[in-house]
Amino acid sequence: MSWADSSPGMQAGKVPINRHHPEEESEQYPRPRDKRKSVVVVGLGMVGIAFIEKLIKMDEKRREYDIVVIGEEPHLAYNRVGLTSFFQHRKAENLYLNPQDWYSGKPDGALNYHLNTIVTEIHPSQKVVSTSRGDTVPYDILVLATGSDALLPRHTPGHDAKGVFVYRTIDDLEKLIAYADGCKGSTGAVVGGGLLGLEAAKAMMDLETFGKVKLIERNRWVLSRQLDADAGGMVVELVSKLGLEVLLSKRVGKIEVDEENAVKGVVFEDGERMDCKCLMFGIGIKARDELARRASIKCADRGGGIVVDPNLMTSHKDVYAIGECASWESQTYGLIAPGIEMADVLAFNLTQAKVHTARKFKRPDLSTKLKLLGVEVASFGDFFADRDGPKDLPVRRIASKKNAGDGPQDNLKSITDGPPPPPVKALTYKDPFSAVYKKYLFTLDGKYLLGGMMIGDTKDYVKLVPMVKNQKQLEVPPSEFIIGASKGDEDDASDLTNDTQICSCHNVTKGDVAKVVQDGSCKSIGDVKSCTKAGTGCGGCMPLVQSIFNAEMKAMGTEVLNHLCPHFAYSRADLFNIIYVKKLKTFADVMKECGKEPESVGFDKPLHGLQDTNDKFLANIQRNGTFSVIPRVSAGEITADKLIVIGNVAKKYGLYCKITGGQRIDMFGAKKQDLISIWTELVNGGMESGHAYAKSLRTVKSCVGTTWCRFGIGDSVGMAVRLEERYKSIRSPHKLKGGVSGCVRECAEAQNKDFGLIATEKGFNVFVGGNGGAKPRHSELLAKDVPPDDVVPILDRYLMFYMRTADKLQRTARWVEQLPGGIKYLREVVLEDKLGICAELEKQMQELIGTFFCEWTEVINNPERQKAFHQFGNTDDTLDAIEKVDERGQSRPAYWPTESVKEDFRGTQWSQLTWQPVIEASKFADTPTGSSANVKRGDTQLAVFKIKGKWYAMQQMCPHKRTFAMSEGLIGDDVKADKLWVSCPFHKRNFTLNGADAGKCGNDEEVSVAVFPVEERDDGWVYLKLPPVEELDARLGTSKWKVVKGEGKDPGFARLDEKMKGLKGRKMYEGSHLPNGEGAKAAAARIVGKGEGEGGMDW
Repeated sequence: MSWADSSPGMQAGKVPINRHHPEEESEQYPRPRDKRKSVVVVGLGMVGIAFIEKLIKMDEKRREYDIVVIGEEPHLAYNRVGLTSFFQHRKAENLYLNPQDWYSGKPDGALNYHLNTIVTEIHPSQKVVSTSRGDTVPYDILVLATGSDALLPRHTPGHDAKGVFVYRTIDDLEKLIAYADGCKGSTGAVVGGGLLGLEAAKAMMDLETFGKVKLIERNRWVLSRQLDADAGGMVVELVSKLGLEVLLSKRVGKIEVDEENAVKGVVFEDGERMDCKCLMFGIGIKARDELARRASIKCADRGGGIVVDPNLMTSHKDVYAIGECASWESQTYGLIAPGIEMADVLAFNLTQAKVHTARKFKRPDLSTKLKLLGVEVASFGDFFADRDGPKDLPVRRIASKKNAGDGPQDNLKSITDGPPPPPVKALTYKDPFSAVYKKYLFTLDGKYLLGGMMIGDTKDYVKLVPMVKNQKQLEVPPSEFIIGASKGDEDDASDLTNDTQICSCHNVTKGDVAKVVQDGSCKSIGDVKSCTKAGTGCGGCMPLVQSIFNAEMKAMGTEVLNHLCPHFAYSRADLFNIIYVKKLKTFADVMKECGKEPESVGFDKPLHGLQDTNDKFLANIQRNGTFSVIPRVSAGEITADKLIVIGNVAKKYGLYCKITGGQRIDMFGAKKQDLISIWTELVNGGMESGHAYAKSLRTVKSCVGTTWCRFGIGDSVGMAVRLEERYKSIRSPHKLKGGVSGCVRECAEAQNKDFGLIATEKGFNVFVGGNGGAKPRHSELLAKDVPPDDVVPILDRYLMFYMRTADKLQRTARWVEQLPGGIKYLREVVLEDKLGICAELEKQMQELIGTFFCEWTEVINNPERQKAFHQFGNTDDTLDAIEKVDERGQSRPAYWPTESVKEDFRGTQWSQLTWQPVIEASKFADTPTGSSANVKRGDTQLAVFKIKGKWYAMQQMCPHKRTFAMSEGLIGDDVKADKLWVSCPFHKRNFTLNGADAGKCGNDEEVSVAVFPVEERDDGWVYLKLPPVEELDARLGTSKWKVVKGEGKDPGFARLDEKMKGLKGRKMYEGSHLPNGEGAKAAAARIVGKGEGEGGMDW
């Protein structure tokens, strides 16, 4: 679907233009009236008005231009292609392309028009034009859209007789109507069997005044420029049945006139004579270039036309020509489509070339699809490739052609046998009973479609034209284009019998799934998987299992609920809208307004992973309890200065560095207590949070595009920077990733992103709904050839519609798949405003991005929030829970042990327990979802929780992987059962905090934790009932359970490393390729100095 004409009310937000950084912006947009340039358009035809429409649309935000258009006719721009309809209504207004109020409704000064006015002279040196009314109109840019005149054979005797007409304007038709009233019952004739001639013949027949209408064509069939003999012959048969008499192979030699110089007949060159009272010529057109010639603007000697370059500029600066008056590479074009393309190219270059590569006018597509005298006719692509040879073959075939023999024998053969046939094969279908003709032309191997023609049945035209344009290798054999594809087995559950196997991994039938749903034993898809094992193998059957489940539930009259979680009777989309409309600000407000149990803390395990823990500390928690830090590097563009800042931070805090797939730098191993210091150095160095810890926009990946690449046609870096800067930090149902590629080589992999752009000559193709991950999905085309200025409004609408309607933790890929109608429906909503919500979507997005702040900076400036960034709440001591391993010049944590600790910590029998003060109560906040702290007692770490005024304590170590992070876990509850639990942030093991089951793991029976009595006393301290320190450390000490090298599973690289040993230049074994090279560490030390006191960095 092409973006251009289907987006009412388009309003983009404030997007910086021309440069990558807003602070470098110098232009003022929209421009004040005295700063705007004047564009004068000569000609108010279909191409002229198309240019004006496109220029106004693309200039809507910047307002760089005011337009003055001067039209020769007394009418506003009208549809010349539909001239024949004039005979039904005879009202010029019905043909207008835009009503009167469209012209007058433009912003002040944006568009001024003058009708019935001829431009008589152009004065390029003064940049003014003169008109027949004596006016002088100044211009900054002059666009000539003067069109063409219908050809009249002035060498033919009688060409100036009364009753001789051409078919071109409303005025021509009005004259014909007036004259025809005096010719009732006589014969009318049309000379010319091309597109124009057939239209003229229809016009004469529609008058219903002539007794007979004849068509005179000099060739052996009609439409000889679009169709071959077979197709043209079929058209002759069809139009003859409609009452048009067609005379083929006839040339007019003389027009006979009576004593009043009125037409009375025609004499052909072969001597034959024919009576007629009216004669209309439709034999072609001639470019109107006389105005340009008088101004010494270069025009083509042969065929006429104003000579233009690929930018559509004439030989004079700031003077352009478009449409039928323009001669490009010695060719003029009489079809409307090339003229519209010229208008598009010029409007784009005048408005968008500042932020995108300027477009060039290229060989136009001459495909046509018309209904002539009721007959459907179409030709597309290189439709005469079998006759004239192909104009353009796919690159692969050109190479093979060049390799063909060209020796003396081949030259002799070509002389004696004639030239070889074109490297084309034709597939033809002709049905004289249904009057259908199809001829498709392919390369010799049948891999590429080159062009074709159709009569009668043209419904495949819209599918075939892009196949030719894109020159993509066909995925089906050529025969399917005629006879269609053979139908395979339908994979539809409704057509399957109950004994059909749907899961081959576990031999589950459709009946097995249906039965457990029908008998009530399974009420969710998870229940079905547990009960039948369907979908627990390879997973390939899950779509079918889901459809069977949904169908059975629906058949039973049971609603398939999509509630966010047990705490809410709403889906995520419903909850989003409630919160938005009621302006709820806190979690407590949401629970009170929408929750089933207003007093619940609102957590249940299946719906939460690391998100809240990561959001709390604004970093991703890693295997050893440390965090990764990722500053934002918009579009992957980073300065050397910022690289130095990052390098210094990584070196100073001993962080492991890795380039991410999204083109930024990840620093691993940051201790919680160091995070604020790390952020401070990064923010001070001009950076900010990259939001890698959140369900939000991660990155917008880019190639270098026109910034550096010789193949680039779009500024992919500039666009990606703008998009990432616009959407950074916004939270969404799942993480978002974007990409922008500067050309079709697609180096940024934009087509597997949640949103992606690929630069085209006309702007950008916008793709949506793609992702990598466990179930990769290629994105789908949302909008085509979008001008740079219009990219943001489209993405605003798309992203906000997704955020408002997607399910919990649903990626855009699954969301698009589940939309009713998929991508087609999304286009209707986002581009065509089917729901009437586009303005609101843009408004919401503008409000959302207006709330941006750097979350790291917020913590740096907030002493209260900084209190959470300590390893322990009762001491500044630190403990490491995983041994570091040096590898490839950096340190990483040792691999986790393969087995869990299955000791019964919960049932530990202590020798004695005494109350001991461990932490001040003021360190805990009274929040609806609880607060917690990690405390150190000897070598042991303990997690203490305060939840709704009550205290709980347990060991800090989760036995599953010996991670020390229970205090960072999420709190969950079941109010009815009076049960509380904490979920380990690493692998979601849920440990009960209260009651008789305290210390038990609710979802892994093999592990448990020790719990301890806890209370707050009047002295302001929190007391735990603990055993002696030595006994506590012997059982739970950090040193005892520290993960060390060798406990985890070996990755199995030993044999591979042995093979690589001694090989030149391999990363693991050589520091430098130079014989005496220093290597990275030594070179870095030398570059920056040895220490802080000697001018070096603070390491």
